[in-house]
Amino acid sequence: MTSDHSFWSRGTADSIYQNISFLKDSHEPYVIIASGDCVYKMNYNKVLEYHIAKKADITVVCKELPSSENVERFGVLTMNEDQRIIDFEEKPVEAKGRTISCGIYVIRRRQLIELIEKAEEEDRHDFVSDILVRYRNQKRIYGYKIDSYWKNIATVNDYFRTNMDFLKPEVRDYFFNQYPDVYSKVDDLPPAKYNVGSQVHNSLASSGCIINGTVQDSVLFKKVFVGNNCFIKNSIILNDVYIGDNTHIENCIVESHGTIRANSYYKGENGVQIVIERSDRFFL
Repeated sequence: MTSDHSFWSRGTADSIYQNISFLKDSHEPYVIIASGDCVYKMNYNKVLEYHIAKKADITVVCKELPSSENVERFGVLTMNEDQRIIDFEEKPVEAKGRTISCGIYVIRRRQLIELIEKAEEEDRHDFVSDILVRYRNQKRIYGYKIDSYWKNIATVNDYFRTNMDFLKPEVRDYFFNQYPDVYSKVDDLPPAKYNVGSQVHNSLASSGCIINGTVQDSVLFKKVFVGNNCFIKNSIILNDVYIGDNTHIENCIVESHGTIRANSYYKGENGVQIVIERSDRFFL
């Protein structure tokens, strides 16, 4: 919201327009637009080099999804032999192909300002439908295809599956052992502590955790306490959660800063179950 109006962002193009002064004050020739709801690792310099080599107006990073993935919830594009995009459908009812936009774009800064201002004048607010789809035959729009790990987190199930992917050694190796490495913020916490009798299999336990029970195929965020005789399987426990003794948690996401009473039982029967328990709701 600004002094000129009280609008929240009305679309991806409008969100850029509301910060257009930043673009106008900049002196960089190119802009990289990246969505904030995806998990991937990318050298943007290579995309920029490709963009310049193709003399493209806009470059769209794209990926071909396997048959097990639902492509209809993405922007689906078609390219010719030169990788120029000749068709672009946003969330089609029936997709013609399996190559989807990753929501990452390269565009010259001055051209972006021009297109965004024109869209605003015409009361258009979406970057995909009002710029990419609308100008696909007028502008030189190219696709830059990747084959590395990329996940979009738009639903609870997406969030769950992406976290579970990091239990796979090849995914962890790609993100944390191959250059460029991915670094996270480090708190001044002790390493995870596994007390006598605890059993942990194929799981990630963050710093500050104390584990007494059994943990299988799960991800534990920072400062999670697992009580005696607990059984946690195929679950995500967010940070600062206390789990009381004799508790069973399976196929769940436990919200952060929670206190799970002793002898509790939670199991997601038809998909992932969200567990929210606060200590101020009961007395232990």
